[in-house]
Order: sequence, then structure tokens, then C-alpha cells
Amino acid sequence: MIILGRAFEVRKASIQKNGAARGKIYTTFAKEIYLACKRGTPEIESNIELKRVVNKAKKQQVPNEIIDRAIAKAKGAGQEDYKEVIYEGFGPGASTLIIKTLTDNVNRTVGEVRAAFNKVHKSLGVTNSVSYSYDHLAVIGIKSDKKDELFMSLLDAGIEIVDFEDEDGLLIISAKPGDASKVKDVIEKLIPNVEYEIDEVGMYPKETIELTGEDLETFNKLYKMLDEIDDVSEIYTNVKMD
Repeated sequence: MIILGRAFEVRKASIQKNGAARGKIYTTFAKEIYLACKRGTPEIESNIELKRVVNKAKKQQVPNEIIDRAIAKAKGAGQEDYKEVIYEGFGPGASTLIIKTLTDNVNRTVGEVRAAFNKVHKSLGVTNSVSYSYDHLAVIGIKSDKKDELFMSLLDAGIEIVDFEDEDGLLIISAKPGDASKVKDVIEKLIPNVEYEIDEVGMYPKETIELTGEDLETFNKLYKMLDEIDDVSEIYTNVKMD
């Protein structure tokens, strides 16, 4: 069983830390909306992935103007070709980081990410040098009193549930990332017009650590530099964050 209460605390702290930078949130959602359009169609009602990304954006108070502009941009020809690129790195102490980026220029992005690590005398790793110690999960949370009914419905749908938690009425389901849409289909059939409290696909550390003193100062400096890079959309770490 994955101890998501512990793992999600790290993710939640990251969300809260990024929350003040509204411009960064807007930019990231604009890219995600653009990519969702390109993977399907640039029409909200006929593209379920796009519809769900737009709903997440609205929950984060992204203005309609930004959403509409991203969709209109995807309808045009010869626009940017964004791609998702993941970097793995080693911080101070036993800390590790996984950096998710959405970029239209990989050379620029890797240069900026590497420069941040270099400034604190730490280094990027190769693929799977860090990610092996994380779980790649879809984590979906809703407030509901239909715990048993939802659990059985997920099983009946053939979905492999990694973990299922009830935290004072907040039902938190973790599943394989490829099953995220199936989980939502089951939820929305059982609970129409449901509001998602948690809707994330990310990397969750199998174990977390605490840093103190100089290591903590160095880590915070590195995290801040990475977070300020425009192309960085998510940062996952095994460090417990306040």
C-alpha cells in the first residue's frame, strides 16, 4: 500500500509554495491546454482531456481569456510545438528532485535547469537515476460519503487500485496514470457534477527525508531557482516541506 497521506503532503506543500506565482500557474495551464488540444481536438465538449484540464484551470482561477487564447492558439497553424521533458537531479544531503517541464526549446530548458544545479554545486542525473525511488501515480480526491459504493464500482470497472484512503470524508484514490480517465469516468457516473479536491498525475516519493542547517538552505535555494524557470511546470522531491 502506498502511504499517500505522507506522499501527498509533499505535493500539497509544493502546490501551496507555487500558489503565489499566479503568472506561472497561468503559463503552465496555457501550455497544458494547448497540448490537450493538439492530442485531440481543440473543442472542449468533444475532447474529454481538454475539458478536464480546463476545469482544473478554472478551479485554480485561471482567467477565461487565457484559456480561450490557448485554445485559439492550438487551432492555428505553425505554432509552438510544446513537449513534456522530465529531468532528474540530486540535491544536498540525500535529497532528490524530479523536474517536469513543458517546453518549445529543449536546449534552452536543459541549460537553465542544469545552471540551477551548478549554482549550488549539485548535478543532474541520467534517466531513472532518481525516479526509481518514486511512484508514478494518478491521485484523485473527492468529498463523498459513498466510499464503499465507489470502491466496488472501481473494482467492477476493472481498475487496479493502488491505494484508497478516507481522510475524514475526503476519498483519495491512487491508480496507474493510464487509468486516470477511467477512474474519473466511474466517479462521474456515480456522482454527477462532482468537484475534484485532488486531481494530479505525478511522482510521489516512496520515502521522505528531512533536511536541516546548510543542506536545507542549499535545497531551498535550488528549489527556488528551479521554480522560477518559466518552462518548469512541476517539481517533485523527497524532502519534507513546511
